[in-house]
Amino acid sequence: MFIAFRVFFNCRFYYPIFTVLFLDFGLTVAQFSILNAVWAATIVMAEVPSGALADILGRRRLLVFAAFSMLVEMAILCFAPRGNTTLLFSFFLINRVLSGLAEAAASGADEAIAYDALQAKGMADQWGRVLDVQMRLRSVMFILTMTVGAAVYDADLMTRILALFGSGYQFTQVQTLRFPLYLTFILALFTIATVLRLDEICPNSEADGTCEAQFGGSAMDAFKLTLSTGGWIFKTPFVLAVILFGMLFDGILRMVITLASQYYRMVDLPESTYGIIGSVMAVTGLFIPRLALRIAENHSPAYCLWTTAATALVGLCGMVFFWPYTGLLPALVAFSALYMVGFYVSYFVNQQASSARRATVLSFKGLAYNLSYGFIGIVYAGLLEIKKSGIDAVAVNTPVVENVVFKETFFWFPLSLAVGLAVMTAGVLVFRARRR
Repeated sequence: MFIAFRVFFNCRFYYPIFTVLFLDFGLTVAQFSILNAVWAATIVMAEVPSGALADILGRRRLLVFAAFSMLVEMAILCFAPRGNTTLLFSFFLINRVLSGLAEAAASGADEAIAYDALQAKGMADQWGRVLDVQMRLRSVMFILTMTVGAAVYDADLMTRILALFGSGYQFTQVQTLRFPLYLTFILALFTIATVLRLDEICPNSEADGTCEAQFGGSAMDAFKLTLSTGGWIFKTPFVLAVILFGMLFDGILRMVITLASQYYRMVDLPESTYGIIGSVMAVTGLFIPRLALRIAENHSPAYCLWTTAATALVGLCGMVFFWPYTGLLPALVAFSALYMVGFYVSYFVNQQASSARRATVLSFKGLAYNLSYGFIGIVYAGLLEIKKSGIDAVAVNTPVVENVVFKETFFWFPLSLAVGLAVMTAGVLVFRARRR
């Protein structure tokens, strides 16, 4: 059920056209960046409290809340009005807040409920294999959702498909705009059905495995658990370093993936291929987790870090050139690094955290990730506006301005990653020297 939840909750049909979907609704790139910053800020505010609530009240209850929040957020997009930019932005703002709450509620609680189930059976050492299977199955689902999502978004392709069946009906972009959203709404229903079948298992439970009664406490208990867990992380240098390096990689790479559909347009790839591209990306998820598992079991955490850094930097530096068509190759390299980050951080953090505070620790990880993502979103939106202010928007149409600004500011992503790695590595070296 943990794997099924991850698949239905995370694999969404609108992902391959995420950026252009917002833009085609009538929003600007700057508004898009602001909305994602709001999404990240919502997670930041709710992340750690939700993790503590999961440890106090039960992980299943938080996952049920996340599933129902997903259903409502998708319903809002399915019926969002077009034409009035202010009203449209408010609809998307509500959607981003609900999406952030859902992400915060699920973050940590899903891994904690699964890891404790393994621990209850004396199989905690198999967590790496569970992550491997989960990532591989999620990649298979990504292939399906990416391919179908981009296909149903393309009005011309949908018209040609109907023509094969003898229909002369002509789809418009206004009609197909919401098709990926309708399909994701159906996935939300599957997500709810999945979480309602979850059983909560504790390491010290009785033979029947359930432990609902063992959870309980007040808001003050959750607050105390949050403080003690935060203190434990800062007193555990290895966990702190893993979370900080994961935060750096995740924030930058996730922002690049968020803007991927705009990048594909800039390298002359047609919209109908975005789903195929997403499927190719998902294929890397079939073998990257298995490779990461072997590296983690046979090499040091430092080796895991530098192989991930090399992969991410090579990919991002290649994307800066915006090569027509072949620009897809460095993008695939960069995006594969995100699979490595997700595997390594979960692998090492769950090994160190105790069951009583596991969801809270994972929520601190999510908090760090989304602080990074939100900060990068705000800074990048500012860079876009500063760059646009120097372009004569009257002489050049708006889409061309957006493309030029996007291309001229992209180099900040690999530069930021390189500088961040240098600063954090220097910090680790100084800490080790002082400790000796």
